[in-house]
Amino acid sequence: MVLLYALAAVVLINCGFYILFSKFSFLSSSIPQSEKQYPVSLIVCAKNEAENLKKHIPLWLQQDHPDFELILIDDASSDNTLEVMESFQAENPKIQIVKVKNNEAFWGNKKYALTLGLKRAKNQRLLFTDADCEPASKDWLSTMTACFSEEKRLILGYGAYQKSSGLLNRLIRFETLMTALQYFSYAKANMPYMGVGRNLAYTAKLYYDNKGFMSHIKLPSGDDDLFVNEAATPKNTAICVSENAFTYSIPKKSWKAWWLQKKRHITTAKHYKPLHKFLLGLFYTSNLLFWILTIISFIVANWKIALALVLFRFICQYIIIGKAAKKLKESDLTPFIPFFELFLVCHQMSIFISNSRTKQSRWK
Repeated sequence: MVLLYALAAVVLINCGFYILFSKFSFLSSSIPQSEKQYPVSLIVCAKNEAENLKKHIPLWLQQDHPDFELILIDDASSDNTLEVMESFQAENPKIQIVKVKNNEAFWGNKKYALTLGLKRAKNQRLLFTDADCEPASKDWLSTMTACFSEEKRLILGYGAYQKSSGLLNRLIRFETLMTALQYFSYAKANMPYMGVGRNLAYTAKLYYDNKGFMSHIKLPSGDDDLFVNEAATPKNTAICVSENAFTYSIPKKSWKAWWLQKKRHITTAKHYKPLHKFLLGLFYTSNLLFWILTIISFIVANWKIALALVLFRFICQYIIIGKAAKKLKESDLTPFIPFFELFLVCHQMSIFISNSRTKQSRWK
């Protein structure tokens, strides 16, 4: 019975998190309204992204917003990224180019490049995305920045991945869905802790008030989540989940590339605030224990009681995650939630073990 009590306790913790996540899952996806469209600086940092820039610069320039500039940062690229930027600049005065040369102290550091780009911005409101990101609509820029107000100075958006066939694509999109479900839900619960640089907006004043990226400038990742973790408060943070405001990126095509990407991303979590580290750790640990205790309970305990607990947990999971998946246009992932969750639990464990032995110091 002790084993079943332990399983019941873990299921209770899991469902507690799902109740928290319901703050986002059952949230209305209404399009934000603003009385005035303020000038905006759209900032994109690119390193060896010539082909993506050819495709996406026209889409950024086509945004239906009356007053914006496009700041393109060439982060010491070795391909023809700069030439592509200059060719578009010659035809459009909205474009400003920032050329970044490798600095001995900040070699290969994206935050250093972003800092130089931010200094060039002439507008107070800033919107960030990546070179491989395609806006969902011509209203992306206006919809995201409509969430700004005198109080709301940091806007969290959804950076999705393009759909394609194959297990890897579905796993990447499910992991992205779960990450978004968490950071949106925590923000709605007045505990904002991260955002993604593929779709993130904040004011220049917020950036300078928090001394930019200085506290973590030497870390390879964190220009998005670590900045949000430091700067976000319950009062200054808003979320934007209108379908028009999504961005879509190209997911990794190989398991190794995805593995290396996640290794880099996970290293920033240890720099989060203590409460956020505790809650994120508890969520992961409770998921891991659920699967371990479930397997053991079916083997050595009363399988009928174990089955009832497992089914109750799965029902809660399907309802909450399923609603979020529908809201974020990822409903095709819903039937496979348990399988994807189990895979990610094992995947994250392997990354934690690997990261404890190695470290990374560059982006890309």
